[in-house]
Parts: sequence; C-alpha cells; structure tokens
Amino acid sequence: MDVNEALRDAVVKPYWLDDPAAPAPLPPLTGHETADLVVVGGGYSGLWTALLAKERDPARDVVLLEGRRVGWAASGRNGGFCAASVTHGLANGVQHFPQEAQRLEDLGAANLDAIAETVRRYAIDCDFERTGELTVATEPWQLDDLADAAETMREFGGDPVVYDAAGVRAQVNSPTYLGGVYDAEGCAMVHPAKLAWGLLGACRRLGVRVYEHTPVTGIDDAGDRLRVATRDGGSVTAPRAALGTGVFPGPVRRRRAYAIPVYDYALMTEPLDARQKAAIGWQGRQGVGDAGNQFHYYRLTADDRILWGGYDAIYHFANGIGARLDERPETFRTLAEHFFTTFPQLDGVRFTHAWGGAIDTCSRFCAYFGRAYRGKVAYVGGYTGLGVGATRFGARVLLDLLSGRETELTRLEMVRSKPVPFPPEPLRSGVVGLTRWSIARADADGGRRNLWLRALDTFGVGFDS
Repeated sequence: MDVNEALRDAVVKPYWLDDPAAPAPLPPLTGHETADLVVVGGGYSGLWTALLAKERDPARDVVLLEGRRVGWAASGRNGGFCAASVTHGLANGVQHFPQEAQRLEDLGAANLDAIAETVRRYAIDCDFERTGELTVATEPWQLDDLADAAETMREFGGDPVVYDAAGVRAQVNSPTYLGGVYDAEGCAMVHPAKLAWGLLGACRRLGVRVYEHTPVTGIDDAGDRLRVATRDGGSVTAPRAALGTGVFPGPVRRRRAYAIPVYDYALMTEPLDARQKAAIGWQGRQGVGDAGNQFHYYRLTADDRILWGGYDAIYHFANGIGARLDERPETFRTLAEHFFTTFPQLDGVRFTHAWGGAIDTCSRFCAYFGRAYRGKVAYVGGYTGLGVGATRFGARVLLDLLSGRETELTRLEMVRSKPVPFPPEPLRSGVVGLTRWSIARADADGGRRNLWLRALDTFGVGFDS
C-alpha cells in the first residue's frame, strides 16, 4: 500500500489524549497558598508523588502545580507499556548497578504489583492488561542477543519463554520474525492518558489541590520554608517541594546537564476487523518490541487498533522543545513503511493518528535523583522512555529523600549516583549525531558496534529513547 495514502487522513494528535471523556480543565493558581508539600509537574512523577504522600499521611496538605494539562506531555503520548523494570531493563541494571541488580529487580516487580493494586483500589478505568512483553528478532544477529537476555533473566529468577521462528509466528504472525523471547510477568499494557487521569482523580479525592495552566517560574529559599512562584503572580509556600518536570528544565539548574529531550514518534491504526485480526493472530495481546538498536514497539489497544512507534530518536540543537516538533512527516512515512513490512497481510489498513513527543533521556537510560535547597527540594528525571511504571518507584524515592531520613531506597547506588552528564553545545549535538549514525551502522552491519559505540559501552553511557 502507498504509505502516503495510509497516512492521508491521520490527525497529528496523540490518540490517547484525543478522547471526549478527558476531564475538564482545572483552574490555574492565581493567589497565594500554603501547604506541607508542593509537587511541580502533572505527569506520572508528580501524580504518583502526590498520591503516595497522601497515602503515607492523609493529614499532609499537598498542592500539585501543572504548567499545561495533567498528562499532556510524555505521560499521555507514550506506548502504554507499564514495565516492571526500574532500570530500563535487566541488562542495563546489571551493567550500571551490578551489586544491587537483584534488589532493583525485586523492587521493580513489587512496584508493578503495587500499580495493579492501585488501579484496582481506586477503580481506575485505564485498560490495564497484564499480558507481558514479547521481544522479537528480525535479523539473524539478534538471536544470540535474545538467547543471552533469556539466560540473564533466568539467573535473576525470571521464567522467559524462548521461541524459534515458527513458535514466535504462532504468537504474532509476521514474516519478519526469526525468533523471540516472552516475559509474561514483566510488563502490563495500559491506556496511558486514562492512567494519568485516574491518578488525578484519586489525588483529588484524597484532598490534593491541583492547579493546571500554572507554570512555575522559580523557587525562593525562605529559611525553613520555600516559596514556589508561578507565572501569573501566584505562589505556594511549603517546607518541601518535589520536582517531576520531565524534559522541561524546571527551577533547579544543576539537573539540566543530566538529561536531553529526545523526540519519539508513533502511529495508530484504525480498528482491525475480524479478518485482519485473524491474519496476525496476537491472541495473547502481548506488547511487542524488536531487538534492533533502532527498535520498534507496538501493541494492541482495547478496541483492537495497533499502536506502532519507535525507531527514530531525534534530538534538536540546544535541547529544542516545541509543539512544531511533534510532527515529523519523514518519520511518519518511515514508520508506516516498516509497519507494512512487518505486517504485509494488513495492506489497506489506514492510520488515524500520528504524533510525537519528547522523552527525557539520560546517558545511563534510567532515572537519576537529587536534592537542592539544602534538602528541601527533591527531583527526578531521565526515565528514558520507560517511566510509565518506574515513576511510581521514583515517587517513593522522592518522598524518602524529602523525609531527611536514610531508608532502604536512599541507600541504593542508583539513588546516590548520577549519570554521566551530556556535554554542552555544540559538542552535545555532535556526540548525539555520531551516536545515532553509529547505531544505524550497527543495525546494518550485523549488530557489529564500531569503535565509538564500544567506547561508550566501556564507560557505561549511551543514547536511547
């Protein structure tokens, strides 16, 4: 099928946010308020922090400030893969935190269980399906990598299922598949915007005061308290503040070197009919990702559409962010071409939505944490595209950091250490460009990594989305 025809009627808007059931806007903060805790950012990081703060202490007075709408940024634009891993996958955790990798795996598994329990307890209607994740090999060199990954999973208590070509195609039918590994327990599928809206509703029911369209312009240290100033002249005075602003710089300058905004893009098909569904199988409704360096991720929605995303990871000079960057026709065409290569039996399917969004990417691919203003502010960033689940874990860390007490979480090397910072511009763009070129070369050359990528591997740094 001509991909331009398949994309002709697609609206450039995140499918998840294009929902008439979205909650009505909340008013901005215009006056001056006091609280026990102010949370900056209305994505998953901020929502989980506010919710857990109230669950820990129902009497705690919590205010949440969001610069636009709750869930409008990465939390409403992602693929809806809610993974157990808090380290961007087991292999990444082993590489960066070998001494505590098992503990981090256990914490991640418990975290996903707790998310499922929260969805149940607050009756959050977010299409939560614990169907697991299937990683597929589409090139011969990826088979050895998948075998190694499965062996590592077993060493850490996992129970992966390894498929040959016939076995994996019996799960999801694509002529491109050469093998696969299925992890039944490590991932759930979710409607990401509905999860954000459900967390918002739970927060408000517990008494969190939420203000939308309220960008924070600065923080003043007033002794034992902080004054968080907002764009329209309002403010919140509180002894503690938690920052979960993702790719947006926020008021703490020191964190800006540790993460860069990388644009990721996705397409959504129209709903599949019975014939199309039968042609691809996919009875288990697993999330799927391929094992390339430039990888695709895809999954079924509740109404049997296919979300198809990934591959391109685009950085814009000087940490460029803006609505104009949400649309990238050349990437949409590339994604559509790859979709029909993977599923030629779906020739004729059209795409209804195409969108992009910025991911806060750090050089170790998983979250980093810090404190500022003499410990009265805690911040988190760098989830690198795997924050749907890990942000709840991050919220626990933020609250522990703000408590001033040493805890099991604050003792973790993952919490105490920082990723290697990105260099300043123009070197930053050059490094990212060289890395992207090298990754593409590796995929085209049987997975062989050039000298630049091997050097990055040696120092435990990289670039991903």
